[in-house]
Amino acid sequence: MTLPRGRIKCSPEDFVVEELAAYEPSGEGTHLFLKFEKRGLTTDAAVRAITKALGIQMRDVGIAGMKDKVAVTTQWVSVPAPPKTPDLEERAKALVIDNIKVLDAKRHTNKLKTGHLKGNRFDIIVRDVLADAVDGVLAAMDRIGKEGVPNAFGTQRFGTAGDNAQKAREWLTGKVRAPGDPRLRRFHFSALQSAAFNALLDARIADGTWNQPVLGDLLKKEDTGGMFLCTDVQADKERADRGEVCPTGPIVGARMRWPEGEVKALEERLVAPFLEGVDLERARSLGEGTRRALRLHVTGCSVAQVMNNEGVPGANENDNREQLRSLRVQFVLPKGAYATTVLANAFDVIDGSRDGKASTAGEEAADEANLQADGKSEEE
Repeated sequence: MTLPRGRIKCSPEDFVVEELAAYEPSGEGTHLFLKFEKRGLTTDAAVRAITKALGIQMRDVGIAGMKDKVAVTTQWVSVPAPPKTPDLEERAKALVIDNIKVLDAKRHTNKLKTGHLKGNRFDIIVRDVLADAVDGVLAAMDRIGKEGVPNAFGTQRFGTAGDNAQKAREWLTGKVRAPGDPRLRRFHFSALQSAAFNALLDARIADGTWNQPVLGDLLKKEDTGGMFLCTDVQADKERADRGEVCPTGPIVGARMRWPEGEVKALEERLVAPFLEGVDLERARSLGEGTRRALRLHVTGCSVAQVMNNEGVPGANENDNREQLRSLRVQFVLPKGAYATTVLANAFDVIDGSRDGKASTAGEEAADEANLQADGKSEEE
């Protein structure tokens, strides 16, 4: 099926992201949680600007998740706040930095850690949609809100050239020297894990079981995240249809729990090319392994039409665009999920920030946000 084209990120305001905190700061402690909004900046650049203004070392900062550059995003970070700095809150709130606005500052007892967020709320303008395709898009987004979508890792997970998984294999198998930067090593290993997961997900999409339990599956409870083995397909299928459970796929690692029976055989066969010659035990510091849901639930989903060039600098509403429409798409995703993965189920997504080239790159969770979360083992 050919999907209608839609253009995102024609301006930062077209891609608005709000980080949903895992918890609120208590108001007391030796760490200061800062809530800030940034526009047209990477999270790294924004945090460096804030820490420089406050005289704080970047290495002491805690970041829950990375956010898009071509976007307007809101998120939390933490900085050390010793008792001898009682004025730090007021200094932080008073900061004046281009394209950055500090919205709140509260103390807390511990440093913010990678992956400590519930998810992200998205408010996205999709432009240049053909008028006669709008009804189909509305139907697709309605279905997405009810049924979810395959929980694929987006292309940005694999680097600009798409070769981070291959790079990981090269140094994990001793063909080249491993990167000196531990963060880069985690990026590469995460790409390898993600490529293996996507291969399994593609196979489950092909046979129609990405959202349906199969005997031997490890199923995830949607409410608690606990996992259990599928031994009663009919009963578990009914639970899956109600949105209570869903099948999982491999985020490979030394401690990852494997499914059983034919499902295990399928996973082992598909994962083998990615792990040939790789010692997962030696790679435990990069990720111990876990399971990831094959189905992504999309909550708070809504779609509305807006003026096609509303908010686009220099745009002319009369430049032969009578047959084009813009849609405002809003939804909430859990951490580790990709907005472009959702959009790609309704649109042929064109990234307007990349000179019109078809792309899903550069989105909200620039993957370090979930490296540690994906590398931990889960208990039932």
